[in-house]
Amino acid sequence: MLAQTMEKADLEELRGKVPCSAVLEDAGFALDPKESTRKAIKYRRAGEIIIVIHEGKGWFDPLSDGKGDVFGLVEHLQGVRFVEAMYEVASLVGFVPSVPVWKRESRDRAPDLSIPERWSSRRKPWQGSATWRYLRDARGLPERIIRTAISTNLLREGPHGSMWAAHTAIDGAVTGWEERGPDWRGFASGGAKVLFRMGSPDGVRLCVTEAASDAMSLATLEGMRHGSLYLSAGGGWSPSTAEALRELAIRPGAQLVAATDANSQGTVFAGRLREIAKDIGCDWLRLTPPAEDWNDALREQVSEAKKREEEKGLPHARRPPQG
Repeated sequence: MLAQTMEKADLEELRGKVPCSAVLEDAGFALDPKESTRKAIKYRRAGEIIIVIHEGKGWFDPLSDGKGDVFGLVEHLQGVRFVEAMYEVASLVGFVPSVPVWKRESRDRAPDLSIPERWSSRRKPWQGSATWRYLRDARGLPERIIRTAISTNLLREGPHGSMWAAHTAIDGAVTGWEERGPDWRGFASGGAKVLFRMGSPDGVRLCVTEAASDAMSLATLEGMRHGSLYLSAGGGWSPSTAEALRELAIRPGAQLVAATDANSQGTVFAGRLREIAKDIGCDWLRLTPPAEDWNDALREQVSEAKKREEEKGLPHARRPPQG
């Protein structure tokens, strides 16, 4: 039997020859470049999602607890035993998966600097800067919200017109940042996902979204509702994120608002928030965006407002009315 005769070294060699992306493409999964980053490549098949990590050597399923190496991926997808998985992986030696078109060298090259130092070395956005224009024009955010985020030290100018949105610990220390731009998305190399936080620092209405742009968009749509803290998990769910949410949810009168995306991943995240609320004993609410995410909803509102103004023959005011 293959399982009995194959030495550990042979298994390692086989593991190194077949990336997880080859298994996924052979199984009919398609690369989602919009939702992928340099270190985490997302693949979709119908309602299934698999994220490939560790330069193709590892994977995890964001909709379940599934994770592992290339052999575990075959077991996960096909429901077979390890022996059958080895045969399947061996059959894919030489299979060359497609190269993601977004793959590029890291734009954040400062390995000799700490996370706080790298953050401090970047300028805050200013009116008319590349990041300002990206947030205002591409993301539809009103200038009032952009100024608020800048004044509370949440934003930095990233490379090539991108935005850096800070993730902070409970004491306010910057632990990393979400990177978003016209043709780039990722997270700070070496940084830790905790929470992007905008709004009332002592707020008890805790609105949890999946991206900083969604948190700022929801804040816009709600007019920065009093007592609300708009949060982003940065598209992931780390132990530090869960712990930070627990620290916030133990506040007297706290309500966890699952303002995650209107898709299967958003539903899974909402379920995890509900589990936290149940464990702690705080209130919980699911708030679903009228589009796939809150930034989509905001941009649709901006577009509709522009059309109404054009129909009235009035000059276009860039932003929707604020509450």
